[in-house]
Amino acid sequence: MTEQTSIRLSKRMAELGLCSRREADSYIEQGWVSVNGVKAVLGQKVTESDRIDLNKQAHESQARRVTVLLNKPVGYVSGQPEKGYQAAVALITPENHWSGDKSRIRYQESHLKGLAPAGRLDIDSVGLLVLTQDGRIAKQLIGDNSGVEKEYLVRVRGKLSEEGLRLLNHGLSLDGEKLRPAKVEWQNEDQLRFILKQGKKRQIRRMCELVGLRVVGLKRIRMGKVKLGQLPPGQWRYLDPGERFV
Repeated sequence: MTEQTSIRLSKRMAELGLCSRREADSYIEQGWVSVNGVKAVLGQKVTESDRIDLNKQAHESQARRVTVLLNKPVGYVSGQPEKGYQAAVALITPENHWSGDKSRIRYQESHLKGLAPAGRLDIDSVGLLVLTQDGRIAKQLIGDNSGVEKEYLVRVRGKLSEEGLRLLNHGLSLDGEKLRPAKVEWQNEDQLRFILKQGKKRQIRRMCELVGLRVVGLKRIRMGKVKLGQLPPGQWRYLDPGERFV
């Protein structure tokens, strides 16, 4: 954005990582945002040089937002429930709260409100699923410019040539678009370790198909600096206030 161009305030706030666009509109509506010291209005346009501030209520609202880490089992969908299948958020209950959670955050029903997945896992995939109320975290993990690494252990069947392994690392295209470079290596004789910085639909399964492999098991073990660790399948914990994805 150049000095002369102007964009919607909510878009600029999201670009700056202050909050999501939807949250920005809510904050503006409640009078919690100022531009150059003047209370902002919905639909307002700003330039790069304008100073944007959130007031105390906005910061307090953000501080109350929680992020949950779930070890998703097979058979649950990441987002909205589908015919015959429950959404993963249905597992966020007091009974499934991991006893090893060190966050000291006490479970409240209000923590379920607006809790949405930041990065999906297929119904037949397992491992680390992040659900958050915080638009800033969602943007970090799945925003258009997100460069956060996602790490997976992938059990495969079939034969992989040296050239196939090279292509998995860089050289494949999906949906007519070249994929970003990945890090792919053998973990053991039937399992590959994938580290990706993007998340196209069923990306790993489709990448493997292109080089003659069939995925028989897929587990996400890390997103950025946050690892699945010892979290048991079907259980969840809060993101500790001191933990960061980037």
